[in-house]
Order: sequence, then C-alpha cells, then structure tokens
Amino acid sequence: MNKVTFKQFKQLDIRIGTVVKAEVPKWSHWVIKLAVDLGEEIGERTVFAGVLGFYKPKELEGRQMPFLVNIEPKKIGPEGDFSEGMMLAANLKLISPVEVAEGEESDEKPVLFELSEKVPNGTKIM
Repeated sequence: MNKVTFKQFKQLDIRIGTVVKAEVPKWSHWVIKLAVDLGEEIGERTVFAGVLGFYKPKELEGRQMPFLVNIEPKKIGPEGDFSEGMMLAANLKLISPVEVAEGEESDEKPVLFELSEKVPNGTKIM
C-alpha cells in the first residue's frame, strides 16, 4: 500500500454536494451523469459515477454525498462530456460476482455514504 503524507492528503478538496439531477446517457451501460450542487463557492458540476449496475438515477437525486472536487476533468463517453469531480463511495468486495450490465459482472459494489444530518452544500471534509 502506498502511503501519502499529511501534506499530500491536505491537497485533496473533498466537499459535500447534493445531486440535483441524475440520468443515464444514451451511450452508457455503466455510468450515471450527475449534476451536483457544490455550494456557492464552487457551483454546479457534472460528475459521472460508475454505479449504474447498483443504483438507479432516482435513488441518487436529492442525496448529499462527498465529492472530490479538485481532480482533473476527465473526458467520459463519445459525446465529449467531462467529469468535473469524483463521487466517493466505499468499495465492498462481494462473495460472488453479480451482473451489472448485459454480459458484465462485478465482484465489487459501491456503497454510498450517508450524512447523519444535512449540511450546507460545499461543506469541506477534513
């Protein structure tokens, strides 16, 4: 396991955001496109999350979750969309693989974080 210094960890900007819209792009069999409200300082960002085999878009809308916001944008899909952040989730290793898309299986499941109470969008994770 690679170790990071405290200084390196402090470079990560992790914020709480609310998913205001979630949809499956017509080309996707794995990712959900999220519109995430990250508060006044950052605004709304597009984030693609590879959770379609486990969650439906409606299950994500309205949820507050942690997002890494200072990651380089990454081109996703054939339409030139960019993911402008990364949704954080726990990675649960499954006993046996499950089908997540037609002809595709996974032996890992993303488990979403839940806050014990609502906080303002853009709240920093420390």
